[in-house]
Amino acid sequence: MDAKQLKWAYLLLLSLIWGSSFILIKRGLVGLTAVQVGSFRIIFAALFLLIVGFKSLKKISRRQWKFVAITSFFGTFTPAYLFAIAETEVDSSIVAILNSLTPLNTLVLGILVFGIQFQKRQVLGVFVGLVGCLLLVLSGASAHPGQNYYYVLLVVIATLCYAINVNLIKKHLSDLNSLSITTGNFAVLLIPALIILSTTDIPQRINFEATQHSILFVMILGVLGTGIANVLFFKLIQMSSPVFATSVTYLIPIVAFFWGLLDNEMLTPIQFFGAFIILIGVYLSAKK
Repeated sequence: MDAKQLKWAYLLLLSLIWGSSFILIKRGLVGLTAVQVGSFRIIFAALFLLIVGFKSLKKISRRQWKFVAITSFFGTFTPAYLFAIAETEVDSSIVAILNSLTPLNTLVLGILVFGIQFQKRQVLGVFVGLVGCLLLVLSGASAHPGQNYYYVLLVVIATLCYAINVNLIKKHLSDLNSLSITTGNFAVLLIPALIILSTTDIPQRINFEATQHSILFVMILGVLGTGIANVLFFKLIQMSSPVFATSVTYLIPIVAFFWGLLDNEMLTPIQFFGAFIILIGVYLSAKK
C-alpha cells in the first residue's frame, strides 16, 4: 500500500474508532461522573501505552519533552474531561457533529498563530461552518429544552485544544515517531489523572454493578479510542498535514449518528441541515 492509500486507510480507521467514542463516553456516564470518566480514560490509555511503548520514551530528547508535555495537555487531558462533561447535558451525536469544527479551528489557528498560508475559499469555509454550528445549537436548544446547550461551548473549547495540538505536533514533533509522542503524552498525564480520580467518590461507587459496567466501557474507550487511536492520528499528521488529519471529523459524525440511532437519539430536520452546513464549511476549509 503506497503512502496516499495508507493515509486514507488511517483516516477511515480513525473515523470508526473515534465515531464510536461518543457512545462509549455516554455509557461510561451511566455509573460514573464526568470527571471519573475523563480520569479513567486517561489512566487506562496510559497503562496500555506504557506497556507497549515504554522503550520508545528513550527517543524523546530533552528539548522535545517540553512539547510532548504541552501537547498532552491540549490534545488529551483537557478534551477528555470537556467531552465527558458536555455529554452530561447534550446528546452524543450532537457532540460528535460539533467535534467536526476541529479542522476549521486548525486552519484559523494555523493562520493566526503558526503562519500557514490560506485561500479565500478556506476563510469562507470557516464562516460557513460557524453558521452551521449556530443553527445546530439554536435548533437543538429549542427542540430539547431539557438539555443545557451552553455545554456545547465545552466542545468548542475542546476542538480549539485539538487544533493547537495538531499544529504543535506538525511544527515541533514531526521528527519523532507517533508511538513515542503518544506514550510520552500519557506518561506525563498518568499521575495528574490519578490525583484527580482520588478526589472523587470512586471508592464508594466501585462496588456498584453500574459503575463496574461503566468502567469496562471506559477501558475500551481508553485503550482503543484514546491510546491506539492517538498513535494512528499522530502518524497521520506526520504523513499528511494538520488540516487533512483533522478532516477525520468529516466521518466521525456519521459513525456517531448511527450509534446514536441505536440509542434512541434523533436529530430534527433543522439539526440535520445545520450538520450538513458544518460539513460543507469543513470541506471548503480543508480543500486544497
